[in-house]
Amino acid sequence: MTEVFTVSRVQTLKRRVLRMVIQVIFKLLFKVKISGLEHVPVGEAYVIASNHVSHYEPPLLMSFWPEIPEALAGHDVWDRRYTGIFPRIFGAIPVRRGEYDRQVIETTINVLTSGRPVLIAPEGGRSNTPGMRRAKPGIAYLIDRAKVPVLPVAILGTRNDSLNQALKFKRPVLEMRIGEPFIIPEIGGKGEERREARQRWADEIMLRIASMLPEEYHGVYAGQVKSYPES
Repeated sequence: MTEVFTVSRVQTLKRRVLRMVIQVIFKLLFKVKISGLEHVPVGEAYVIASNHVSHYEPPLLMSFWPEIPEALAGHDVWDRRYTGIFPRIFGAIPVRRGEYDRQVIETTINVLTSGRPVLIAPEGGRSNTPGMRRAKPGIAYLIDRAKVPVLPVAILGTRNDSLNQALKFKRPVLEMRIGEPFIIPEIGGKGEERREARQRWADEIMLRIASMLPEEYHGVYAGQVKSYPES
């Protein structure tokens, strides 16, 4: 039997304190706008899928989200002098980019099957420009294994120079738009057929995110984005 994923009381306290501190910093430096909170299935397991332009999206989302999610983060993030502070204190699941790591997969599925949400950047890392990169198929694999819904989240305004603008007292706008959760049907087939299906659904997640963003953010998905009716 798989062990239920838990977080210690000490770690939970550290996370709550860090969330409050980061919220205050964001509110002082930026104009933070959040919409779609009614779509968040609080208390359930789901995957949060967000675009990832800069260092700011993960702490923004993790600090203002209605509950405390777990998150996947590149292994190298811990070694960075300033941006590594957040994952070192908050905690995250370290991922070696471009490598298959069974332990990471099992830990992530364990978190989800324990009824907790997980934040994943489908692109596998920062794009450094608003334009999206193509999603990695791994997110569809995890969702298919855990049988949980995915919640698309679009974040605007988090450019690499956002902090410089904020320190000049310009208070740039950071906006988080939360879309409706949706279910990926069970992925069947074998071999290449199954890999292609995972990529299609990973792309569909990005298209859902792109549908909430202006055209400059569409990147490799330019010309493919459609609107999704509210359910």
